[in-house]
Amino acid sequence: MKLTTFDKIDFEQWKVEAIRSLKGKPLESLMTKTLEGIDLHPLYTQDNCKEGGRIAKQQTGWIIAQQTQATNGQQFVTELRNSLDRGNDAIVYDGTQPLDLDESSLHEIAQLMTDYPVFITNTTKEDPFLKAFTFVDEASRSAVKGAIAVSGWTLPEGFTNIRTSGADTWTAHHNGADAVTELALSLAQAAQYATEHETFTHFAEDFFVRFAVDTHFFMEIAKFRAFRVLWQAFSAAYGVTDTPDIPLLATTSLRSYSKLDPYVNLLRAGNETFAAVLGGADVMTVHPHDILTGPSESSIRFARNIQLVIKEETHVDKVIDPAAGSYFIETLTSELVEKAWALFVEIEAAGGFEVFMDSSSLATLLERRKDEVAKGKQSLIGTNVYADLTATEFADWSGITVEGRLAEPFEKLRSLFGIEQPRTVLLTFGELKDFKPRADFVGGFLATGGIHSVWSPAFEDVQAAQTWLAGEKVDYAIVCATPAMTESIVESLLKGCPKNMIVDVAGKYETAIEQQWLGAGLNGFLFSGQNKVDKLMAIHNTWKGGVDGEKA
Repeated sequence: MKLTTFDKIDFEQWKVEAIRSLKGKPLESLMTKTLEGIDLHPLYTQDNCKEGGRIAKQQTGWIIAQQTQATNGQQFVTELRNSLDRGNDAIVYDGTQPLDLDESSLHEIAQLMTDYPVFITNTTKEDPFLKAFTFVDEASRSAVKGAIAVSGWTLPEGFTNIRTSGADTWTAHHNGADAVTELALSLAQAAQYATEHETFTHFAEDFFVRFAVDTHFFMEIAKFRAFRVLWQAFSAAYGVTDTPDIPLLATTSLRSYSKLDPYVNLLRAGNETFAAVLGGADVMTVHPHDILTGPSESSIRFARNIQLVIKEETHVDKVIDPAAGSYFIETLTSELVEKAWALFVEIEAAGGFEVFMDSSSLATLLERRKDEVAKGKQSLIGTNVYADLTATEFADWSGITVEGRLAEPFEKLRSLFGIEQPRTVLLTFGELKDFKPRADFVGGFLATGGIHSVWSPAFEDVQAAQTWLAGEKVDYAIVCATPAMTESIVESLLKGCPKNMIVDVAGKYETAIEQQWLGAGLNGFLFSGQNKVDKLMAIHNTWKGGVDGEKA
């Protein structure tokens, strides 16, 4: 085996073999276009690697910054100490639901601040938590580190190592922003803050960036790496050659979190966390998998342990830039840098960050994302594909607010059909091998809206199906058969169906045939690539006697 060698194959030789294996399809069919407008190729080599600069952070590792969940000050302190004892490295406070903090609790928090960095988000200047800073001894204030962004609030004197000018892309991210847009907006916010400081050095010492991390694994790795390259270019534009290091805060995105099959959120969180630390995040916050409906003691522990397991099992905390050298990630990083800088220049020319946020750009991106999820082009496991028809908690937790979640339309459908739904049957014709692919597809399609369906016996002809239906109380039936058999039975089936029963057909057909069937009383069709949300809502409306969505 030691003497075995293999011929070196170049990209052109691989290309020939790839085209041959595609059996007539073009090589371009292996490429994927992302929302960022980047073409993902099937193979990256040294010859086609596009390396546009590599700027690594200055130190290895990252800060585990898990948010403390509590309803009052004393509970906050207790839970915080418990978390710090079990692997958490920071004090993290979210002011979405302000706590009632007594003086004793504030004193304890102030003492902990001198030993652990503090990160505060979603907080107003009236929040009682901010009083903790006044309880820190003046001689110890320079030891307090962290990042805080509170509009209209001034940090007390002496806290020289707390950053207060933050470019936070959390809102833009959940309103639809892609990686390019997030990067461009972080620079646009930086440009805005830079004008408010006397010197660039003073600004840079006070600046930090917070990114939400989504499930597009390699894109998220490249996003963090790209920011450091962009930051170097941004600094150079201000005449700074020795680029100051800027802390990158990362938080697992809730855009892809779902109330449906919530344990899948654990997988999403693990994916996002690993991507962020591979990309070079300095501070990482992982949301519990059930945060949308209210976290539990176990889910909080799971979220913290995601980071601890990654550190223990992968050792990426001992490497400055773990993703460096990957032809794919280097190329993706370079393309993000180019596109983000171009968009940043465009945003500045149009009036800056605030003008862009007031425009319809993000709304357009969000609608595109929702459309891709509705049509199955983007998968949300357990939500728009492989849905699990189990009892689900839909009540929102008051401790967090988020807009733009992609699972919401399906959650609303599941809640709607959970109250009442039609008795649904898949009418199967022929042998199992003939109808099973379509029956499986239809069952999965309906499950995403919460509709339970059962298979009928396998019928050989229309008469047998009509006789069976006459003895059943079926509200909604879907014909599942081969295309040839479907075309031969639909019109006859419709003539003898029970009155008021809704009938759909699985699959797509020629326009003339579809129109003919619709004219004969067919309700509509279920097929791959269809907008599931619109179709499922149309089924509900037709069943309840409302509009039928124009025969969806």
